Amino acid sequence: MTSTIGLRCDGCGQSATPEHIARRLQRLAWTTRYRPVHISTLLLGGASPREEKEFLYSPQGAFEGEAGQIQRALDVSPTSKAAEAVQAEFQRGGFFLAHILECPYEHESGGVPELSQLLVQRLTAVATRIRRSLKPKRIVLISRALEPILEKIADLQLGCPVVMDGGRPFVFDGPEAKRAGSSLRTALAVPVPG
Repeated sequence: MTSTIGLRCDGCGQSATPEHIARRLQRLAWTTRYRPVHISTLLLGGASPREEKEFLYSPQGAFEGEAGQIQRALDVSPTSKAAEAVQAEFQRGGFFLAHILECPYEHESGGVPELSQLLVQRLTAVATRIRRSLKPKRIVLISRALEPILEKIADLQLGCPVVMDGGRPFVFDGPEAKRAGSSLRTALAVPVPG
């Protein structure tokens, strides 16, 4: 049985068990390896995917779920390539994927706030990271989980344009992912400012 330390994870605001922290640190190490020096486009999701095979930076390289949808949308083909080669291609394109909650949303845990509450609680820290560390030329919102907090995101003054799909996020975490991929390709065809 997993016990709770009584602390909140600084990457997502949820209860921090030793397993939760270990998993977060592992994903952070994988992600850091493929962070571009200069981020042209920051893809910003709501919560990190639960399954490792859906996590873009996983060395497993299954590229299913969110990871696969993003790869297809950006015309990065994982066919006949090692995971490392696919991730490096994504990196060379100036793309970086981040989530407001760096960990999967653990809704089955008792007493966990609603997803939108956790997202709002993390916004200030994420905005600071975007402005001071990531410094992208543009941000693309890619999760329907961000819809309830769009106004709050718009108020953050992130220092670069926030690209959306007709006033809402590109939905890569739902049944509309194929259409979102086509819309994203169109939106990314517009040159990055500056």
